[in-house]
Amino acid sequence: MTADLKTVLGGGRYFEGPRWHRGRLWFVDCMARTLLSISLSGELQQHATVTDDTPCGLGVLPDGDIVVLTMFSKRLLRFADGKLSLYADLSHIATGTIDDMIIDGQGRAYVGDLGFDLPPPEGRGAVGRIILVLPDGSARVVADSLRFPNGIAVSSDHRRLVVAEMDGACLADYEMAPDGGLHLRGRLGGMSDPDGICLDRDGAVWVASFTEGAFVRIGRDGVERQRIAVPGRRALACALGGADRSTLFCLSAATSYEELRKGKSVSRIDVVEVDVPGDGYP
Repeated sequence: MTADLKTVLGGGRYFEGPRWHRGRLWFVDCMARTLLSISLSGELQQHATVTDDTPCGLGVLPDGDIVVLTMFSKRLLRFADGKLSLYADLSHIATGTIDDMIIDGQGRAYVGDLGFDLPPPEGRGAVGRIILVLPDGSARVVADSLRFPNGIAVSSDHRRLVVAEMDGACLADYEMAPDGGLHLRGRLGGMSDPDGICLDRDGAVWVASFTEGAFVRIGRDGVERQRIAVPGRRALACALGGADRSTLFCLSAATSYEELRKGKSVSRIDVVEVDVPGDGYP
C-alpha cells in the first residue's frame, strides 16, 4: 500500500517523536535540534532549538505543555510560553543514552533508557529499561531486560503499555498497574529494527520498521494486518492524528545506519487515511 501516501513536509534531516496535539503534529528534527509542528495543510512552525544536545522523544502534559527528551544529557525539557526549561534530570538514574518517551493522560512520563551510550556497542545484550517519571518529579525503573527500547505507546484506559525492542525485533507488551508500574505480558510480532509506534482503537500497533522501509500494523495477536511501504527510505516513527485520528503520519528518511554516522539523512512526513482511528498516547 503506497498509492494513497501524500507528502506534507520534505527536506528535513531526521524527523522523530510525532505527537498529535491541538490540531497539529508536533515533532523534532533530531539533527537540526529543533522542535517543530505542522498542520494538515502543511503550515510549518519552528518553536524552539536545543542548542547543547540532540532532542528525540516528545510527550504532552495534561495542561498542554510539550516535553522534549534530550538524549545525551539525559534531561526532559518543558516547552511553555515559547521557552524550554528543565522538567526532569534523569542523569542520576539512566544508565545509558535515553531515546524515546511518552506521557500518558495522568502526566506520567515513560522514558526508554538504552542501558548503554550511543553509538551501540557490540554484544550489548538486554540491558535496556523503562524509567517512570511522576508529575512530582520522582523517578523509578519500572521495566528492565529490554533489547534497545525505542518507541513507546500507552492505551487510553492506562492499562497497557507497548514498547518497541529495536534489537529484539519485536514489541514488548505490558500491563500497567494503577501506580504506573509495569508487568510484562509477553512479546508480539516479528519485524526488523522496530522504531516509533502508535496504537489504534482495535488494540493494534502501527510500527515503523527501519530496515524494512515500511509501516506495519500488528494485531493484538502479534499477526501482521497491514503494511505501508516507503520504498528506498527508512521508516522512523508514526502517529495517528487528524480530526478523527484516522490520519496516519509516517515519518521516514533517505539514509542508512552508515550514513547516519556521517550525518547524512533527508527526512519527510507522509500521510495516509486508515480505517481504524488512533487510541491513547501518542
